[in-house]
Amino acid sequence: MFEPEIAGNVGAVLRLAACMGAAVDLIEPLGFAWDDRRVRRAAMDYIDHVAVTRHAGFAAFRASLGDSRLVLFTTKTTHSAYDFAFRADDVLLFGKESAGVPDTVVEASHTQVRLPMRPAVRSLNVATSAAIALAEAQRQTGTLPG
Repeated sequence: MFEPEIAGNVGAVLRLAACMGAAVDLIEPLGFAWDDRRVRRAAMDYIDHVAVTRHAGFAAFRASLGDSRLVLFTTKTTHSAYDFAFRADDVLLFGKESAGVPDTVVEASHTQVRLPMRPAVRSLNVATSAAIALAEAQRQTGTLPG
């Protein structure tokens, strides 16, 4: 998650990741205090079942990727996530709630994909997007839990 602003969204993503067996990287700055009780309220005790790494900024995050592809989810592309061939080591990136990601992050990503939706609406909630995206990536790569 790139500079997430809403504790409840981060909590929901942490719970999702715990259930699906995924790790979560948080790229700072965060828009809330990390010890914010709203994170724990949304993540509940699932927060104890997920690996969370906080990065001091995008450069630190990017340096941690190794050979993994960075797949940016954005409304600013026409390439559907359902037409994209995910790999098990792909890293899925979601932008901040109010502004997405800056152009430098777009340029640093290996590809950009979108979740198709009706044209009359702007975007999905970031936690909802993460759930749909992670499930599709895991389905394609045969890594769904259970």
